[in-house]
Amino acid sequence: MSQVRVRFAPSPTGFFHIGSARTALFNWLYARHTGGVFVLRIEDTDKERNSEAFLNVIYDSLTWMGMTWDEGPKVGGDYGPYRQSERNDVYQHYLKLLQDSGRAYEKDGAIWFKLLGERHEVFDEHRKKTVVKVKNTPAIIEDQIRGHVERTEDEDFVIVRSDGNPVFHFVNVVDDIAMKITHVIRGEDHLSNTSKHVELFKAFGAPVPTYAHIPLILKQNGPGKMSKRDQGALIEEYQRRGYLPEALVNFLCLLGWAPGDNREKMPIEEIIRLFDLPGVNQSNARFDEKKLAHMNMAYLLEKPADEFVRLAGDYFERSGAFAQNRPDESYFRDVMVLSQPKIKGLEELPGYTKYFFSDEYPVDPKAKDKIMGKGEPKVRLAELAEAVKSADFSSDAALEQMIQVLASTHGLSVGDYIHPGRLAVSGTNVGPSFYGLFRVLGRDRVLKRIERFLATA
Repeated sequence: MSQVRVRFAPSPTGFFHIGSARTALFNWLYARHTGGVFVLRIEDTDKERNSEAFLNVIYDSLTWMGMTWDEGPKVGGDYGPYRQSERNDVYQHYLKLLQDSGRAYEKDGAIWFKLLGERHEVFDEHRKKTVVKVKNTPAIIEDQIRGHVERTEDEDFVIVRSDGNPVFHFVNVVDDIAMKITHVIRGEDHLSNTSKHVELFKAFGAPVPTYAHIPLILKQNGPGKMSKRDQGALIEEYQRRGYLPEALVNFLCLLGWAPGDNREKMPIEEIIRLFDLPGVNQSNARFDEKKLAHMNMAYLLEKPADEFVRLAGDYFERSGAFAQNRPDESYFRDVMVLSQPKIKGLEELPGYTKYFFSDEYPVDPKAKDKIMGKGEPKVRLAELAEAVKSADFSSDAALEQMIQVLASTHGLSVGDYIHPGRLAVSGTNVGPSFYGLFRVLGRDRVLKRIERFLATA
């Protein structure tokens, strides 16, 4: 078998959609699984809608997700150029081949592809005009995912518009031939185009590639395919929100493919080893943002402390959370390590840790009513403040012992001190480990905040 050559061929006409990313990923995985070549080809013939900014988004998003390409813009290759806007000479050459063989003709200013077969005129009621129908044999597609598919083209179709621009069907096939693409892995919505493409391959006398039409991604609520307007549809959104690329890649793999044994979270090396086209589902996959968030959280929890702190610092910088003063590196690290087990994503960190970096933090009124409305919380806070003055802040264990001794001395539970203590120093009743919270804030901050709370509560 010749080396597998697959391609991802996006158009730079908008932001990078999660469906496009999944198509790129399945092509990339198949190339890596088979030891093949992953080609990036840019379909930028739509001059009105193309944008270099959108093109850079494609490059940046693929790179961020780890999908390096073997041939294409920026890296070159033997079959370039890899932007369709630079391939006009190639298209003119192939167009002449069709014209010389009698398979292309001009009508109404456009150039049409001529199907073979018995031709006869019929009146089309829908279009209210006479058209030429062709008695043609079906194009047989042994799709790696859809199975045996038969589609028949019964009318000639345009391959070059009247403005001189070649249409998608023509350039798509010409590039696949010229770049020696062996496998075309694309969305199921392209299946209806495939019979036209097969006819063109046959007209050029070129081998028809192996097709694999992957299932659509459905929006998370309601019917229909996920579009660029749907929530969670754009890759840039996940980059901005601090999602881990490895979590997003893992999640996208599972939209239409399953490794078996109910496994979901897997390193990319294992996914590459297991991925194959027969394992891709026929049924459409529904996008689930909660599942993606959970996957991201699982990856974050596993990060070594140093890497987590680096990721957190990068996110704080990008989001402008360090706009006023960047905290001491050692203190920032302690806060992040303490928070790591509790957060679902990096985007939560600035809000979750705000009271660590400023004495100006709000007090949750519901939490305050709940905690201050029973027992004698002010008395407990005064006792806690006194104990803090001589407490050992070197470890969580030492602070836990301090609270236990305090509770035992007064015949109370540790909760009688923990709940008002947390409220006083953070303004809320939720957060990281209480003892870790006190240790990281340090004696001076804890004492100052308790005394301020007692003076104003």
